[in-house]
Amino acid sequence: MELQIGRPADCSGRLDKELRVYDLLDKLGISYQRVDHEAAMTMEACIEIDKALGSPMCKNLLLCNRQCTNFYLLMMPGEKPFKTNVLSKQIGSARLSFADGKYMEEFLDITPGSLSVLGLMNDKEQQVQLLIDDDLLNWEYIGCHPCVNTSSLRLKKEDLLEKIIPAMGHTPRFVHLETEAL
Repeated sequence: MELQIGRPADCSGRLDKELRVYDLLDKLGISYQRVDHEAAMTMEACIEIDKALGSPMCKNLLLCNRQCTNFYLLMMPGEKPFKTNVLSKQIGSARLSFADGKYMEEFLDITPGSLSVLGLMNDKEQQVQLLIDDDLLNWEYIGCHPCVNTSSLRLKKEDLLEKIIPAMGHTPRFVHLETEAL
């Protein structure tokens, strides 16, 4: 894995959804670094990517209420445990669970294992509410996939919060997920 600046020089063989991410970032004048790698399917695989990027990857979870009428994309530190009851109380949505992968594809044009905040660019109907754990506000850079799990990007936190997310038409809601006491 080698850290690259910006979009790939040769885009042949890359999926359209990945190229749309690069187009958005370039249109917004966002500088970013990229690492290409084997498919990252676990947080353990992301540890090696973290090292190559020089910044940690976020854990991204697509959640929904029991009726599958409200959907949430939660961004949080990868090492932090997730407790549904803590988040449910904060957002006023009982019985949160992991959303079926079909919703990831339907709303975000992302397959399971590739979930990323950047998929919100495909959520034109505003079906998914963005939730960000406030611990991410302490990070200088945010690592995320460009809608595929064979590349990872390093974005400045300020660019993500002040330019990219607004350009995608979303407003994040900040939550606080407690770290488990030992």
